[in-house]
Amino acid sequence: MSLYDWLLFLHVAAAFALVAGLASFGVLVLGGGGAAMRRALAPPAIALWNAGGVLVLVLGLGLAIDVDAYQPWDGWILGAIVLWLVAFGAGDPLTRDLRDPSAGLAPERARLLFAVAAVATLLLLVDMVFKPGA
Repeated sequence: MSLYDWLLFLHVAAAFALVAGLASFGVLVLGGGGAAMRRALAPPAIALWNAGGVLVLVLGLGLAIDVDAYQPWDGWILGAIVLWLVAFGAGDPLTRDLRDPSAGLAPERARLLFAVAAVATLLLLVDMVFKPGA
């Protein structure tokens, strides 16, 4: 397998981890499970979200550098980076609240932050699939 094959495989695997973490956030934020569910599901959800997110960004930039047809400053790649920043800007308060429920994030705010992270992540996936302007 070439470097490109490995980067692409790991980039897609990281995207799956990111979406799995986001889905777990959805269960915790929208499902309203009890404290036991929160204690059990929050640590792996946070780990999937954080690791998937960092790896998606790093490996995606690695792909943009490795593939001659793409540059890190292409519009669809810059758009993906902005969407990544929006998703993680919304996800950060969620992870802090899931780690420490006494942080006091209101349920309405948690739902709003989850919705922003979910929409930004969905748009990020659409951007990666269709590569507008590439």
